[in-house]
Amino acid sequence: MTDLLGDLKRTHHCCQLRDTDINKDVVLMGWVQHRRDHGGVIFVDLRDKEGITQIVFNPEVSKKIHEKAQKLRNEYVLGVKGKVIARPDDMLNPNMKTGAIEVLINELRIFSRAKTPAFQIEDRVEASESIRLQYRYLDLRRPQLKNNILARHKATIAVRNYLDNNGFVDIETPFLTKSTPEGARDYLVPSRVNQGEFYALPQSPQLFKQLLMIAGFDKYYQIVKCFRDEDLRADRQPEFTQIDMELSFVEEQQVMEIAEGMITAIFKKVLDINLVTPFSQITYDEAMARFGLDRPDLRFGLELCDISDIVKNAGFKVFANVVKNGGLVKAINAKGCASFTRKQIDELTDFTAVYKAKGLAWIKIKEEGWQSPIVKFFTDEEKETLRKRLELEPGDIVFFVADQPKITNEALGQLRNELAKRLELISDDTYEFTWVTLFPLLEYDETEKRYQALHHPFTAPLEEDIEKLSSNPLAVKSRAYDLVLNGIEIGGGSIRIHSAELQSKVLDCLGIDETEANEKFGFLLNALASGAPPHGGIAFGLDRLMMLLCKEDSIRNVIAFPKTQKATCLLTEAPSKAATAQLQDLAIKVSKIKE
Repeated sequence: MTDLLGDLKRTHHCCQLRDTDINKDVVLMGWVQHRRDHGGVIFVDLRDKEGITQIVFNPEVSKKIHEKAQKLRNEYVLGVKGKVIARPDDMLNPNMKTGAIEVLINELRIFSRAKTPAFQIEDRVEASESIRLQYRYLDLRRPQLKNNILARHKATIAVRNYLDNNGFVDIETPFLTKSTPEGARDYLVPSRVNQGEFYALPQSPQLFKQLLMIAGFDKYYQIVKCFRDEDLRADRQPEFTQIDMELSFVEEQQVMEIAEGMITAIFKKVLDINLVTPFSQITYDEAMARFGLDRPDLRFGLELCDISDIVKNAGFKVFANVVKNGGLVKAINAKGCASFTRKQIDELTDFTAVYKAKGLAWIKIKEEGWQSPIVKFFTDEEKETLRKRLELEPGDIVFFVADQPKITNEALGQLRNELAKRLELISDDTYEFTWVTLFPLLEYDETEKRYQALHHPFTAPLEEDIEKLSSNPLAVKSRAYDLVLNGIEIGGGSIRIHSAELQSKVLDCLGIDETEANEKFGFLLNALASGAPPHGGIAFGLDRLMMLLCKEDSIRNVIAFPKTQKATCLLTEAPSKAATAQLQDLAIKVSKIKE
C-alpha cells in the first residue's frame, strides 16, 4: 500500500513559525493562496486553517522542484519540506504573524490539483451570497468565515466545560417526536412503518427536559438542533442550534446566575473579555414603556415618552381620538436633529409604516419657534407641558406615533433603533446585557379569537396571579425571563408549571379542553402527576449569539452549511423531489396545490 504522504509528516501549522524557528527543518501542508514568480525565484503563500506562511522555491536549491513549482496554481493542495530562514530586511511583513520568516523548500508533493475557483479565497470577496452558498466549501476557506466557525467551536467548548463543572448532565433527546402546539409550524416526517402517521422534528426539547427533571436528573443540558417551519430572515434558520438547560429546585435568580456564568465563560474564551455580573434587570412593562420593545438596546438613549395625558383633549383630533379609543400617543426626542430634511423625515415615515403605523407626526424645535404642520393645534399650555416632559430645546426634532398600544410601541421602538443607527449612537465594541422579566403569561389573538401563551404553555404564572386566570387572564404575569444583548434576544426561559392541576388550568385558558390536552400532552400531565420537582430552565440561540460575537449581520455567516431565506440549500440542492418508490413506501401521493 502506497503512503500518500511519503516521508512527509506535518511538523507545524502555517501560522506557527517565528524567527525563533530559523534553521529548523519543517514540514507544512495546505493550500496555495497566491503564487508569485520573481525573476526565477517562486514565492507561494501557503494557507491552512491557522493562517499563512510564505514558502520559497529557489532553482539553486533544487532545479527539479523549482520546475514543479512553476505548475502550481491557486488552491492546489501541497505538502512541502524545507528550512526556516529569515526574510531579507526589505521583505519583512509586520502585518503577518509569520512575516519575519519564510521556508526554503527542498521537497514538494502535490496532493491535489484544483480548477479555477468560483471566487477568490479572501475576505474581500465580490461574489454574491448565492454563489458563495453554492460553493460553501470554498467560502469556508475564507479567513472570515473560517474564524467564525472556529470561534463557534471555542464557544461550545466553553459551554460544555462550564456546565460540566457546575454539575450538569449532557443528555440527548429525540429528533423524531410528537407534534405539539408550541407556536411555530412543525416539520413533519412521514412514518413508513406506521403509514399515514407522522413524526415532528422538535421546535425545542422543552417537554423532554421537563420529563428529565421529573425523572430526577436535577441538572440537564444539551447543545441541540431545533426545527421550525417558519418564514426566514437574517437571524432565523429552519434548523438552528440551542444551548438548552433545565434545573430542579430553583427559582428565577438561580437560573439567571448560572446563565450569566456561562455567558461570561463564552465571552472570556472567544473574545478574552471579562464581563461584569450580575446583569441588569428590567420588567417587561418598564421595557415597553421606555423602549417600546421587549428586547431593549441599552447602548443609547432616545427613550420613548408617553404623552397621552397631555394630548387627550388637544385640538389635534388625530391624537385626541386615539387616546379616547384606548390608544397610546408616544414621542421620541431626537436631540440636535432639527436639521433633518423633509426627505429624511419621509424616509422615517415610510420606515414606521412597515410596523403598521398610520403616520409619523413631527415637530422641529427652532430658535424662532416650533415648526410643524401640527403645531397650530396645540395651546401654549400644552406646548409648555410637552417642552418639559420631552426636555425640548432648540435644535431638537420630536417624532410622534398615535395608535393602539402594540402598534405605537413597536413602530416607535423600531424607529428608536433606526435613529440610533443613522445618528451613529451605537458602539460596536459595547456589550449591554439586560434581563427582561415579568412578562404577561398570555396574549389575545384577534384573528383566532383566543388566548395564546406569550412564551409557551408550560410557563408558570406568578403565584399571586393564579386566581386571575379565571377572572382576568391578560393581567396574569409569568415567571419568564429573557436575556437581551444589544437589543437582540439571545436566550429565554422560565420557571415551569410543576402541578398537573395548574397545567390543565393554563391549557384550558388557551382553549385546549381536557380531551385535546390528554391527546397532545397526556404524557406530560401523567408525568406531572407522578411527583414533579419545582424546576426551570433557559435556552440560548447559539447561532444568534455567535452572530453578535463575530459582529456579523446574518446568522448564515456563523453556520457551516446554512439555508437561504427560502429554506433551500444551494450546495446540495435540498429540498428535492422524492423518488416514486420512496413515496409509495410511505403511502404518500404528491398533488399540486391549486393557485
